[in-house]
Amino acid sequence: MISYRPTDDLLTSAAITYANMHPFYAHYSVDWQQPKILEQIVALDNWDILFNGELIGALRLSFDSDGCNLRDVQVNGPFQNKGIGAQALAESLRLAKQSNAKKLSLKVFKISPAQRLYKREGFILVSEDERFYYMEKEIT
Repeated sequence: MISYRPTDDLLTSAAITYANMHPFYAHYSVDWQQPKILEQIVALDNWDILFNGELIGALRLSFDSDGCNLRDVQVNGPFQNKGIGAQALAESLRLAKQSNAKKLSLKVFKISPAQRLYKREGFILVSEDERFYYMEKEIT
C-alpha cells in the first residue's frame, strides 16, 4: 500500500534524488551532488513516498501565485514502473487542490522517461528549451 508523510529526514530524501537523477545530471554535465540537492529542497513542501511503510521515494511541491509547482517525484529503482509515480501525481494534485491552486506545473528533462507519464496523466506541454519540457495541468 502506498502512503505519504511529511519528510523529516531531508538528507535521505536528497540521497534518493541524487541516486535517481545522477544519470541525467551526467548527461547534461550538471554538477549537483547531495549537498546541493539538500540546499535546493529545504524550503520545499517535502513528502516521503512509502510502500507498506518502507521509504521508497520523495514528492516535492512549491506554491506561488500561479499555483503549485511539482518540483520532484522520485521513486527508487526497484519500485519504478509499478504505478507508484502515477499515484504520487494524484497525491500532488490532491495537495495542490487542497491549497486552492488552479494548476499544477512541472519541468522534466527531455530525456527522462517520466515525461511520458506526465503526458499520459493529462499534462500539456506549454514550452520547452534544450533540456526541459515545461508542462502543466489544470486542477478541477
